[in-house]
Amino acid sequence: MSLSAAVLLAVLVAVPTIRSDAAISRDVLKIGILNDQSGVYAELAGQGSVEAARIAVEDFGGEVMDRPIEILSADHQNKPELGASIAREWIEVDGVDVIVDVPASDVALAVQEVTEDTDTAFLINGAAASSLTGEACSPTSVHWAYDTDSLAAGTVRAMLKEGLTSWFFVTANDAFGTTLQRAAQRVIEANGGEVRGAAKHALNTDDFTALLMEAQGSEADAIGLANAGQDAVRAIEKAHELGVQRGPQRVVPLLLFLSDVKKMGLEVAQDLPLTTAFYWDRTDASRAFAERFAARRDGQRPTMVQAGVYSSLMHYLQAVAAVGDDSGRTVVEQMKKMPVDDFFATGGRVRADGLMVHEMYRARVKRPSESTGPWDLYEIVETIPAELAFPPLSESACPLVED
Repeated sequence: MSLSAAVLLAVLVAVPTIRSDAAISRDVLKIGILNDQSGVYAELAGQGSVEAARIAVEDFGGEVMDRPIEILSADHQNKPELGASIAREWIEVDGVDVIVDVPASDVALAVQEVTEDTDTAFLINGAAASSLTGEACSPTSVHWAYDTDSLAAGTVRAMLKEGLTSWFFVTANDAFGTTLQRAAQRVIEANGGEVRGAAKHALNTDDFTALLMEAQGSEADAIGLANAGQDAVRAIEKAHELGVQRGPQRVVPLLLFLSDVKKMGLEVAQDLPLTTAFYWDRTDASRAFAERFAARRDGQRPTMVQAGVYSSLMHYLQAVAAVGDDSGRTVVEQMKKMPVDDFFATGGRVRADGLMVHEMYRARVKRPSESTGPWDLYEIVETIPAELAFPPLSESACPLVED
């Protein structure tokens, strides 16, 4: 038996027995993949997330509770109002049962209000703001891949240990960037470091020259990038052009994706530190999934968002089958009872606040001379246990958490 076949068999065996008295609301279970398909986050999510969802549905058998499973997808264009409008129309007109992915925290927060109002499950992968499972948490949502706290816990702590004690931030002027900078700042100040300032920028900024020059002028040890996707790529490329990485300062991206590194190339991205929830070449199981994904995506390997879409959706479908119901609250409550053990996370669990806690990985981008292939891009340098990657539940601001 091939490795891919073995992984698929293990997934199918793990599917719970479907109840014969299933309470169904429609004849089709519909999944809505809502993300950026044309902007700064398109490569890290986009059509790759749609394909990951298709693989999950196929692995599950194409139906649940004797209902076929269908997938819809749409581009929210990083606009909260549009994302919320699409979500509501999907749910109220098209009968969508679960919305998945939604990079851009401002959009995810808007969509979360709709899904809670309509008792619809929401599986968050692309968005990062910890407020999604904090003060804005919802009984119908699960935050799967990573959040701003786990990103800061990995990268910032490691850089502080390397002597980068003073920081200046280049920050996306939205909920994601603000929350990520705040999370990093808490870690810095708790460990005796200092923040010398920050420069904010709009989403999809073309030129980072002025912001990076301001960061250089601060003479901080680290220039922390509290942005992502194409914005992070442009900032790093401009820093490379300005020679920042060759000087006394270091550029430290707080959220970097495999697709970003591939786009920049190792000559530009080499030695950058990062924290990730998933790397395709880490285990036999992750490689098996990556090979299947690559066969359908022109050789591309999955980002942690795309792998998270598969993992969260498989967990959701298993929960639907276990409870025989498609109510968002009912299914999410079941998801909280089930352990997460797959190629994405082993020993993971969904907490009362909706956050899926699991190991994170600190990595370094390889140098050109170290890479053995076009997607051999990371060296995993540390495994961060879940209890260190994520704040304890006792510190959660989520009103769903009982004292």
